[in-house]
Amino acid sequence: MIVRISGEDQYRLPDADAARLNELDNAVVELVEGGREDGYADAFAALLAYVREHGEPVGDDELEGSDLILPPSDLTFEEAGSEFSGEGLIPE
Repeated sequence: MIVRISGEDQYRLPDADAARLNELDNAVVELVEGGREDGYADAFAALLAYVREHGEPVGDDELEGSDLILPPSDLTFEEAGSEFSGEGLIPE
């Protein structure tokens, strides 16, 4: 699967990583929907870090469509309310 972090790069991750990405996404959704800003930054950073650490960057010369687009790393808690709700970024 190809995951883009907005404003950064695309990363290629094995399809098997979808379950872990979903767990990380759900953690962010729970915090945002619960109005718990105190843990949001860490949870969102963990989602992005997982993609960066486990993904292989897609080369600039490769044209690949993204299967998932994550918001930029500077997404505020208020902005996250429109991005991380319901099923989150990764529908189950």
